[in-house]
Amino acid sequence: MKKWLLAFLALASVINSPVVMANDKKDDPEEQGVNIYIARHGKTFLNTFDRVQGWADSPLTDQGRLVARYLGEGLKDIHFDRFYSSDAGRQRETMAVVLTQKGITDYHLNELPGLREAFFGSFEGAHNKEMANAAAHKLGMADGGVLFNAMMAGKIALRDSQNALASADPSGLAENYAQVKARTQAALGTIIERAKSEGDKNVLVISSGMSMQIMISDLTPDPARNKPIANAAVVKIVYKNGKYTVPEIGTLKYVDAGKKSLTGE
Repeated sequence: MKKWLLAFLALASVINSPVVMANDKKDDPEEQGVNIYIARHGKTFLNTFDRVQGWADSPLTDQGRLVARYLGEGLKDIHFDRFYSSDAGRQRETMAVVLTQKGITDYHLNELPGLREAFFGSFEGAHNKEMANAAAHKLGMADGGVLFNAMMAGKIALRDSQNALASADPSGLAENYAQVKARTQAALGTIIERAKSEGDKNVLVISSGMSMQIMISDLTPDPARNKPIANAAVVKIVYKNGKYTVPEIGTLKYVDAGKKSLTGE
């Protein structure tokens, strides 16, 4: 009995030792952190024709698939534990091209409708110029060109631009800033909770430009959050100890690295 007691005490001492406790802490997702790489889909036909594309959808162009290949090549050295997109075909297609380039063909794609692009109501499928002009007038600007330049320079808050688009929609169905923010951040929360429960370290997400911007709009003070995101550009979000940081916003470094690897350029 005495030998059994001594063995038990020895085991308890090992379990509670600083070394073992440090290892447990290292495996804790809260301590280790979760890296979420969110990429915008590749260029589509509606993008090419300068048409409004929110919940409206269209397939990738040849150039869109090529850039998605570059992205996949640029992400080749990162092991991803889980994959997400919305139910939009352009996002699913982008993910398929990216993962094929990474050599991954057997995967499960988790679809979250909250990752959809903003819904632009009756402007869906119309020329971007028409929607931009209507929103610009709501903001007291001369035309959509002035609004576009302000957005490219990051000089207009997303709250203002998205709310102007929503109020300019004759149907009254376009989403406002608060609606897009609520559903995109709810999707982000779902991804984080799954990562914490499953021990995910790196997660790959394909989404759309405006929804990505609005998702991070209050997660970082970086003025780059207000600038439009290019096709296949990446926003990296890090979740650690209950807090979000956004170290990369709209970076094309993964696309550039992939292009250099595949073409030498």
